[in-house]
Amino acid sequence: MTHRIRWTHAFIDRPADRFERACAFWTAVTDTRLSAPRGDKGEFVTLLPQGADACVKAQGVAEGAGGAHLDFGVEDVPGFVRAALELGARTVAPHADWTVLRSPAGQLFCAVPWNGESVRPPVVAGSRLDQVCLDVPPSAYGAEVAFWSGLLPEWTSRPGALPEFHSVAPPPGLPIRVLLQRLDEERPLSAHLDLACGPDVDAVRARHERLGATLVAAHPHWTVLRDPAGGLYCLTGRDPETGAPRAAAGR
Repeated sequence: MTHRIRWTHAFIDRPADRFERACAFWTAVTDTRLSAPRGDKGEFVTLLPQGADACVKAQGVAEGAGGAHLDFGVEDVPGFVRAALELGARTVAPHADWTVLRSPAGQLFCAVPWNGESVRPPVVAGSRLDQVCLDVPPSAYGAEVAFWSGLLPEWTSRPGALPEFHSVAPPPGLPIRVLLQRLDEERPLSAHLDLACGPDVDAVRARHERLGATLVAAHPHWTVLRDPAGGLYCLTGRDPETGAPRAAAGR
């Protein structure tokens, strides 16, 4: 049985002691404002756009460097959880109406109730935060591609233009995509955010640097930056309206 995904959120996970810096930066990048904090320690916030539904949230984490993860908004949370477990996921933390899960290679994600979201936020200053990229060790790559492809059967799963990438793109209207990248070395799986910037990545990069980001590496089709809270993310040459990559761009 297919458990239809009705909305997606990208979660920005940053260390709790740098959380305010992360929120200030990402609200500026996405032209949003913060919701009231939630959680036992005020560790969760939503980035609220004007005139659209939110698709980005942030979390202050007590341990580790953080990264990114996905929330899947579904009508049938228990059914989605059962499907994920059958494909090899593990339950991390069950809650009253939502569940934290882990993919076979270790990527956290959440099944949450759909709350009627339907209006995607617009492109902001030439870019759109629209993708969570999973950085997968070579030994787990094939199994992880199979897991996400099976978990999201209504999405389009296909290899990227470069052999180390595999895209799992949602149906039109859903705001966040999944990209898997095969690493060159064995290390634990991690995840980061990607923004689609179109052909003028340099202009978007300049804006982000003015907001406090620092350059890590510039590649032909993407640029790696570090936000003020220390989190890595990428600017890509994909179309910010459709999310589609330019020819041979790979991601």
